[in-house]
Amino acid sequence: MGNIVYKYFKLTEDKKSQIDSMKSIYSFWNDKVNLISRKDFDNFYEKHVLHSLSICNLFAFEPNTKIMDLGTGGGFPGVPLAIMYPQVTFYLVDSIAKKTKVLASIVQELALSNVVVINQRAEEIDESFEFIVTRAVAKLDQLYVWSKNKISKKNNHSFKNGLI
Repeated sequence: MGNIVYKYFKLTEDKKSQIDSMKSIYSFWNDKVNLISRKDFDNFYEKHVLHSLSICNLFAFEPNTKIMDLGTGGGFPGVPLAIMYPQVTFYLVDSIAKKTKVLASIVQELALSNVVVINQRAEEIDESFEFIVTRAVAKLDQLYVWSKNKISKKNNHSFKNGLI
């Protein structure tokens, strides 16, 4: 399969299999719960998966890192990042129950053992993370308010913990 992701990333066969199966899994669930704009679905890999993976060009996360995907919605950028970093734990957080319920099924279908799906408002979570990733959720000042007390002071990277 000539997946556009392969143009930018060298993947193991396991990762290729997970990335390749994403579109059909998301297509099935997107018909039931609107996770991704239907007008964007034809460009699934370019506009959603590859966009999420752009973080990989700037950051290499160490094993055992904890990352929260704040307002994950359909699991972007968390799901593609979880595929790329199987030794990192991703907490996919969203307050909309129907989305987290579907997301839990997607995570199971993709066999992502490094993902925890949480149906809760991010500001209610009493946990800290090295990094918080988010995509198209709110303006930066609001994201800062929601995430400022969630960023761990313990740093295991050559770059500072924070909001991405």
